[in-house]
Amino acid sequence: MTYCVGLLLNQGMVMLSDTRTNAGLDNIATYRKMFSFSVPDERVIVIMTAGSLSISQTAIARLTEAVEDAEATAETSILMAPTMLKVAEIVGATLARVRAEVDDKLAAMRQNALASMIVGGQRRGGAMRMFLIYPEGNFIEATEDTPFLQIGEHKYGKPILDRVVRPDTSLADAQKAVLLSMDSTLRSNLSVGMPLDLAVILADECRIGLQRRIEAGDEDFRAMSEAWSAALRDSFARMPM
Repeated sequence: MTYCVGLLLNQGMVMLSDTRTNAGLDNIATYRKMFSFSVPDERVIVIMTAGSLSISQTAIARLTEAVEDAEATAETSILMAPTMLKVAEIVGATLARVRAEVDDKLAAMRQNALASMIVGGQRRGGAMRMFLIYPEGNFIEATEDTPFLQIGEHKYGKPILDRVVRPDTSLADAQKAVLLSMDSTLRSNLSVGMPLDLAVILADECRIGLQRRIEAGDEDFRAMSEAWSAALRDSFARMPM
């Protein structure tokens, strides 16, 4: 399993994913779950994936092939699509096709596989938009009322987002929020693990302003985790009966 979270804010977007993939207690591996596509100064798109690795990897590979195709059109390439809504439609259709193909192969074994995605980005002249793509290919969009989306093991990291994140949250505070959301998930679910991939997209600049990998043992992440734990313990001790 995995955990990915994306925030849609007035100042930009903040996206964070883990990299753990497990197929049983003794088969754990690291795979990237965050992928970026861009045309400098024209558009930027970040996709995060959760669920079946075979489905998500195949879907990303096909999206990449479509981008690189010499005969690509606005109907097939996310880097040529006229709107972010069209990007979501292309990603959703690709994910649904791949899922259907895999389901056909697994049907004889009475098994199935699912994957979901978060797609966020902006094209020049358009608004920043973020979508959660379901396994069936349909999707929902982040809004001012709910300016964040999650996929994977989301329940442990949701409370802090509900309490802290608003559209006017600064990008600095947003990074703290997603990292603490991930920290809560790491502590409560062994199927989510380091390293982490973090990306910040700046509003109206059509570029990734920050992208980095946070490895296990990262001192800044460890310090933030310990400070958060101490703050929670102190608040708990001070809470009246």
